[in-house]
Amino acid sequence: MHLADQDDRGFPSNVTDDQPQVTAYRRTVGTRRLIGDNRPPFAPAVTMSSLERIPGAIAEKFSAITALTDAFCEQHLNDEYRVLIHRVVGTLARKRPSPLLKGKEAVWAAGAVHAVGRANFLDDPSQVPHCKPKTIYEFFDIAESTGQNKSKQIRDALGMGLMSPDWTLPSRLADNPLVWMVQINGLMIDIRRSPPELQRLAYEKGLIPFIPAEGSSPDP
Repeated sequence: MHLADQDDRGFPSNVTDDQPQVTAYRRTVGTRRLIGDNRPPFAPAVTMSSLERIPGAIAEKFSAITALTDAFCEQHLNDEYRVLIHRVVGTLARKRPSPLLKGKEAVWAAGAVHAVGRANFLDDPSQVPHCKPKTIYEFFDIAESTGQNKSKQIRDALGMGLMSPDWTLPSRLADNPLVWMVQINGLMIDIRRSPPELQRLAYEKGLIPFIPAEGSSPDP
């Protein structure tokens, strides 16, 4: 959007004095909440250490898979990755029917690690931590093709692409441009360039992880 499309307040020119219609750039995946739950989608992810949120029929499989991913994270990644991978496995566990019911735990574990790593450029040597896909497949003792296929299955099921806001590590949200693309009255803008009051409105709707104008970001 060009500056000419904004009024002297920095709002898009078609925004009236009434509250603007602010919506996310895209429908987010894995952030649906119950009515009355006011926690923003970008609130820190639940660690899923408790099985109370996992259906009983899949709880044992969930525990087995996350035990494997925890071991990998302890050796090669960090706690931030561990929490996000738990969230991925937990989301798959709550699907009906859950795809986790079929397939080996090690394959699911490798696929989950690779899927999250791919969304966060884990194989980029400039990233800390980082590792190559080969390291993942060797750790879980599976074939590369098997791991890649399972990773794709997970990414397709969760709508997980490169830099997906829903699956970006908390410490990298501020640098992910897709996080800040918000639609206001039909116009797509980078909310970081908007007035603080508009940023706060987007934050209160749970569309952005924090208010850029306040210069704060969530802890990893």
